[in-house]
Amino acid sequence: MIIELHLLQSFPVSNLNRDDVGQPKTATFGGSTRGRISSQCLKRSARQLFTEHGLDEAETGVRTKRLRNDAADLLVERGRDAETAPGVATAGLEQLGFGVDQAKGLTEYLLFVGRTAITHLADYCDANWETLLAASAGKNGKKPAKAKPSKEAAAEAKRMLDATRVADVALFGRMIADNKDFNVDAASQVAHALSTHSVATEFDFYTAVDDLKPEAESGADMIGTVDFNSACYYRYANLDLDRLRVNLAGDDQLANRAAAAWLGAFIHAVPSGKQNSMAARTMPSTLLGVVRDTGAWNLANAFLKPVTDADLMAGSTTRLTTHFQQLRGFYGDSGIRAAIAASVTGDIPHTDDIDTAASIDQFTSGVLTAAGAATA
Repeated sequence: MIIELHLLQSFPVSNLNRDDVGQPKTATFGGSTRGRISSQCLKRSARQLFTEHGLDEAETGVRTKRLRNDAADLLVERGRDAETAPGVATAGLEQLGFGVDQAKGLTEYLLFVGRTAITHLADYCDANWETLLAASAGKNGKKPAKAKPSKEAAAEAKRMLDATRVADVALFGRMIADNKDFNVDAASQVAHALSTHSVATEFDFYTAVDDLKPEAESGADMIGTVDFNSACYYRYANLDLDRLRVNLAGDDQLANRAAAAWLGAFIHAVPSGKQNSMAARTMPSTLLGVVRDTGAWNLANAFLKPVTDADLMAGSTTRLTTHFQQLRGFYGDSGIRAAIAASVTGDIPHTDDIDTAASIDQFTSGVLTAAGAATA
């Protein structure tokens, strides 16, 4: 069973997701420049809302390079020596098969793990303290060559990276280059958001004045520019409920709550870039949820030709529902169990064989019920 979420969301002056020179990200689509928000940005924005939409914090994960530092702090709390704890935790990670930057104490790459991983690492270090202490003392500042973990260490690494109770790892997957046994196939796919119309990056020239400057002095004390755009974005994501249940070891209750959290969080997710200076805190205006047995349709080609209507949201909504109905007519809709649309304005064209919802609660409950993922 697959849930698809299609959103149209208009942002005023904003720089939600910057490129390497600080400008709003863009992409060329249909021969014109579009505003873009990366899928990674959208996923992080959604992950930060999971606990607001039904998941317990213990059921969510963290992406971090700092397992060594936090495990060392926990060891000190348990009474271990503060000077040797970091070295022991480093040796522990290395025995488990993870490379560590000796100077900074950071793992070689971000690890996406459950919140119990720190405790598991500290437990392993506690249980093997003398061996790890000797290993850390024998390095003399040199980085050891990577060795294959022992059978015991491999089993502990598996426990530490277990993701069968970590909803966001189950949803978005995990890839660890050094050990494919720890990889998790993502249950959710997320597209880069694209503006439905052509955009041009604009520049805000600003000045700032020193509040304590004598009145006799004139002129600005700081000047600069901030890049921004304004755009109506098409956002798309899907969720494979069968894969989600497999990733969560068959726990239907957790899978259903994770699906509900995924749906609610993605609807409410707003990237944090430049929000303090631009406050582009807008909500999606048009929502389309599709529940299907197989397959998936990204509807971005509805906007291959840029929308030029004076009312971009109305024009984009018409394009979205028209394209969806055209695909259903051409490819058939035997695999579609339900299609539910909602709009803040209540104006949704081309709703033949599409149910409509009058509120966000009706929309989310309708989608989850159709997918068999409704929670009590």
